[in-house]
Amino acid sequence: MNVMPDRPHVSDQQLLEALCEGHDWAFTAIYDQYWYPLYKAAFHKLGQRHIAEEIVQDIFTRLWNERRNLRTNTLNFYLFSAVRFEVIDHIRKAGPRSRYLAHYQAFASQSERCTDDEVAYNELLHSIDEGLKPFSPKTREIFKLSRIESWTVGQIADFMNLSDKTVEYHLSKASKAVREYINETLLVLLLSIFS
Repeated sequence: MNVMPDRPHVSDQQLLEALCEGHDWAFTAIYDQYWYPLYKAAFHKLGQRHIAEEIVQDIFTRLWNERRNLRTNTLNFYLFSAVRFEVIDHIRKAGPRSRYLAHYQAFASQSERCTDDEVAYNELLHSIDEGLKPFSPKTREIFKLSRIESWTVGQIADFMNLSDKTVEYHLSKASKAVREYINETLLVLLLSIFS
């Protein structure tokens, strides 16, 4: 039966189970309950209304399309995690790399667009990723937000619900490791060139 049960309150767990079974009343109830809090969370981080709306709409579209294969027991955590990852993804896509490429493309001719600059930038990002491999996802994310996306310690602390001191600790650890990795990589490269 695809009709909402006659109950004063339906728990998130019941909504999740009903959604996985394909009941559209459950999707409507989840949408009504979570749309605004998710939008508020996205808008707080991005400050752009239309982008926040798009992100939340995409999350709900995906929730409906993947309803039969959801791998979660906690609806609240699932939805707010989805917002967080979408926001991070949006910020990364609109970060310095895209600004750099847009600036470059504005001045480069069509044939020059795949140049050494972009290759070098991608190689640097790859080296950073390699240097960060031993660290936790949290440390990697903090490093990238700081060094690649140019976020301040305060912005990162607010975004990740951490203290400034904790962010600085993660940054210090990761920066040292990345520096050492890049120095070793350059040394190996130089030795191979001159040997």
